[in-house]
Formats: sequence, structure tokens, C-alpha cells
Amino acid sequence: MAQHESVSRAAQSLALSQSATSTSLTELERQSDCQLFDRAGKRLALNALGRQLLPEAVALIDQAREIERLLGGKSGYGSLNVGATLTVGNYLATLLIGSFMQRHPECRVKLQVHNTAHVVQQIAHYELDLGLIEGDCQHPDIEVQPWVEDELVVFCAPQHPLAQRGSASLEELTHEAWILREQGSGTRLTFDQAMRHHPRNLNIRLELEHTEAIKRAVESGLGIGCISRLALRDAFRRGSLMPVETPELDLRRQFYFIWHKQKYQTAAMREFLEQCRALTAGVSRSDQIVLPPII
Repeated sequence: MAQHESVSRAAQSLALSQSATSTSLTELERQSDCQLFDRAGKRLALNALGRQLLPEAVALIDQAREIERLLGGKSGYGSLNVGATLTVGNYLATLLIGSFMQRHPECRVKLQVHNTAHVVQQIAHYELDLGLIEGDCQHPDIEVQPWVEDELVVFCAPQHPLAQRGSASLEELTHEAWILREQGSGTRLTFDQAMRHHPRNLNIRLELEHTEAIKRAVESGLGIGCISRLALRDAFRRGSLMPVETPELDLRRQFYFIWHKQKYQTAAMREFLEQCRALTAGVSRSDQIVLPPII
């Protein structure tokens, strides 16, 4: 109910009747002699005591489930719910999760792909076990650990005038039409920070939520873009898109692991983190990771 803020939605997720769920909440508050939720019509919201109790309750439930599986003769890999931002999700997380599921077919694994702001919010509300993000996270309740460095790159279609030169000055970039990621994405944050000292406004023709859509728009000649080198590696290899080096812009950033500070780390979480680190061992930048090529 703390996650759903509604008795009816909580009942649906638990496969219980609404009356049974409501009765259970009332009995919990009666036995503890404490009110944990504020009521506003049909909406429930955790009060100060409820918010203080929630991390402890979530950790106990996670530990109980792991113990239950071990006592039942199963491994501790019951479930794993991972959130990833678009670049990480499309080009790294799917590969990592596929490998993890092959080793642990009994584990129920979910991957949700959203922008950085959304993944951070889900971690803060215990809706995800782990987050793999490409943007900044300053939430006081979330643990942030660096993973691997990444770099954005400006790019254009092969027929674009900048493709022949292979580089552009900051002044030249201001005269181009841009196809960029949406506000709230880690990619857009890095781009905006790199451009923050330039006084002129850019001509932003399109803002898109998907990396592949940006690549197709740039390829069709609608403008130039700026996304991760990792996402463009195969397109550069094929020659369907061309890099434009920008010595005046610092487009470096970091990929991060995030999880709630009060979250109990299950065996599945620990092994998945180890697998992620093993993939990038000895690699200084994300586009140097060895991945199967896209034909």
C-alpha cells in the first residue's frame, strides 16, 4: 500500500480482495497502536512514522523471501528487478540480464527502461532493486557507485557538410538544426552542461525519447545529434552515420549503479553487480566494451 497509495491497487497486486487488504492494514495499526498512513478519501499516504518504518519492513520482507527459498532447497535467486536508462538498457543491460538468466533460469528477472529521473524515483520508492543510470543522482536516500566512463559524440548523416570535415567548432554548431534527447534524460543533461557556457540558443528541431529514433532522424537529414558513442558504434562502422569531433566540448560522463541505502542486497543483486563489473573490467570507456556486433 505504501507503493500503490491505494487499498484497491494494493489488493490487486496482492491478489486479495479490497476488504481483506483493508482489514489487514487496520489490524496492523491496531496491534501496533500506531497510525502508519494518512487518509485522504480513497488515497493513502505514508505518514512520518510509516516512512521511517518502510525501509526496515522492505528489508525484512526481502530477507524472509530469501530464507524461505533456501529452506525450500532452492537458490537465493528469487527475483531481480532492474531499472536502466536508455543507453545502458539498450546496449548493456539486455546483454547482462540475458547472461544472468541463463545462469539462473529459476530467477524472475524484470528490466524497466526509462530516463534517469524516472529510474531514480523508482529506486527511491523501492519499486526497483537496482538502477543502472547515465545521469546525475543526488537523492539523499540512494547509494551511488561509479561503473564505467562514457562519452557522447556529435554525429551527422554521411551527406552532411560536416561529415567531410569530421570536426566542428562551437560557433559552427550553433548554426545547425539539432535532434536531441528529452529533458530529464542523462544524455540531455550531459549535453546541456557541455553547452552551458555558450550564450547563443541552439536550434532544437526535435526532442525524442528514444536513441534509435534520433539516429534515424539524423540519418534522414533532419539535423545533427549527440548521443553516446556506445550507441553509435555499429552505425559508425557501417558508415550510415558519421562522427563530428568537437574539441571545445567536454562530453564525458559516468555510468552509475544506484540502489536504496536501506535496501537489503539479495544474492541476485550481489551477483548481478559482480557480473556488470566483470563486463567492464580493464575498459576505460563504454564503447570499448566487447559486444556482439549488430549486423
